[in-house]
Amino acid sequence: MRLLIVGSLNGHIATAGKLALARGAKVAHVDDIEAALVALRAGQGADLLLLDINLDVERMIRSLESERISLPVVACGIGNNTEGAVRAIKAGAKEYLPLPPDAELIAAVLAAVAEESASLICRDPVMKELIALADQVAPSSASVLITGESGTGKEVMARYLHARSKRSRKSFISVNCAAIPENLLESELFGHEKGAFTGAVARRIGKFEEANGGTLLLDEISEMHPRLQAKLLRAIQEREIDRVGGTQPVKVDFRLIATSNRDLEEEVRRGNFREDLYFRLNVVTLHLPPLRSRPGDIPVLAEHFAAKYAEANGLPKPRLSEEALEILRAHHWRGNVRELENTMHRAVLLQQGAEIGPEAIQLIGGRTGPAGTEAEAQHGPVPGTASGSAPGSAPGTRDAESSAGGSTAHLVGRTVAEVERELIIDTLNHCLGNRTHAANILGISIRTLRNKLKQYSEEGLIVPNRGPADHHQPSL
Repeated sequence: MRLLIVGSLNGHIATAGKLALARGAKVAHVDDIEAALVALRAGQGADLLLLDINLDVERMIRSLESERISLPVVACGIGNNTEGAVRAIKAGAKEYLPLPPDAELIAAVLAAVAEESASLICRDPVMKELIALADQVAPSSASVLITGESGTGKEVMARYLHARSKRSRKSFISVNCAAIPENLLESELFGHEKGAFTGAVARRIGKFEEANGGTLLLDEISEMHPRLQAKLLRAIQEREIDRVGGTQPVKVDFRLIATSNRDLEEEVRRGNFREDLYFRLNVVTLHLPPLRSRPGDIPVLAEHFAAKYAEANGLPKPRLSEEALEILRAHHWRGNVRELENTMHRAVLLQQGAEIGPEAIQLIGGRTGPAGTEAEAQHGPVPGTASGSAPGSAPGTRDAESSAGGSTAHLVGRTVAEVERELIIDTLNHCLGNRTHAANILGISIRTLRNKLKQYSEEGLIVPNRGPADHHQPSL
């Protein structure tokens, strides 16, 4: 993890930096906001920014937003400066860190705000076979395409490959192509020169240059506009890029990893994805199976997430009862590992005593207990359907059917638009307001989801607030 420290606070921030270094972070230090912005524009890169509360926190955060630099900010102040902490949080800081720093508190902040994992947790033979293949290709510089349903852990696999590559000491840069508006993605990837467009107040180094010598992950690459696909293809072939508004090409050395939850061959047939780019990306393909196809991983992942969120909430590590595990094994997990993580987070908060029982397992839609049919629990979903839903049904309608004894009769009299609206809002609530996660579960693009939510808001419907991971995204 890369940490950028801004300010001094009588040397206490430097002490925080040393503690972060001891925890494995890469630390850089500048004196003021201007120096921080110069470093970030020049492509120094950071995963987290620690900011002296005596500096203008609001100005720093507004500058980052106006220049579209997505970076979480943690404000630091001496002692429990309640007034300053509230002011910083209102300005957009993620956390307030009291100084002098405590080693465990530094570790907790680093983990909570910029969590990064280079290990894979698995026990199922299907995943062990896949990891063996990943270990084989990791040391090379070959492009890797990671496919799989939303929530299966594609980015975790990408980090795993980087950590075991010859580039592991260099940067791992991740860009979510679905989360960045189309008109901003080009600048985000390739950078821009001063004055290239309105708001380009200085030269900005893009993600390709930030990843120089390291690994660049293009998450959900199927969401990229065809015009940008052509520019990406040239960057892969020539190993050089053109900044927006630039006149000279820039040489770059990177390893490219791309992920997609869509069938790229089908996208090529539809004309949504360039065939030549597909073959450039598809040197090695790693397909992550859905959670329902690797049941051996469910108990070990559930225990891992339970321990993680118990520690985060200051609770003792809980046990999982056999009844709770049976419920987890029987569920169809439309949201895969991400859904399991959210489920265990809720379970830790709802548990009574030292054991997580069946009453604490609240599955998607507010149900407690197994969600799939007996046949699906044993054999997985019906082939060709969306997570076990009936052929031709939209994701999520299976839940509605099961609540009515396998019938959709209770939906008669309602319009498709009404059912769709309810499904979208329920999914968004399940994802704690996180637009990106909700769009992935629903199987739609983030742009489509934003348009739907804007429509609902204009109709007077209360739309759930954005989740923390969506802070850098536009409203709605």
